[in-house]
Amino acid sequence: MNNILSPRSVLRRIARCLALAGVIGAFAVAGISTASAQATAGAVFGKAPVGYSIAVRSDSTGAGRTVKVDSSGRYSARELPTGTYTVTLKQSDQAVAKHLNVPVIAGRGIEVDFNCSEIKCNEVANKQ
Repeated sequence: MNNILSPRSVLRRIARCLALAGVIGAFAVAGISTASAQATAGAVFGKAPVGYSIAVRSDSTGAGRTVKVDSSGRYSARELPTGTYTVTLKQSDQAVAKHLNVPVIAGRGIEVDFNCSEIKCNEVANKQ
């Protein structure tokens, strides 16, 4: 008897569905672990005066980058390897203020703001 509702054909369909679910589940788990394994970098972001730049340098390797503050007074340095950094506010390549020992953690960002009303950016820049 080759009936579509025979116990044997129902068991075959259930077995196929379970196998397919297992394969899909394995691919889903592999995709999740791959995404989390790539989270090996962090970011530094914050507020600073428009027209300035921000230098982010690793304390251990000296590697880093310089980013410009955008027209809304925000900046972001992404994809930084984990470690401790010095974040420097610069005007015309002259250091104006620094934040020392800024920790960069994998998969996270840390906010570092520069407020000119507190650090008097223009006075410091003119003295250097």
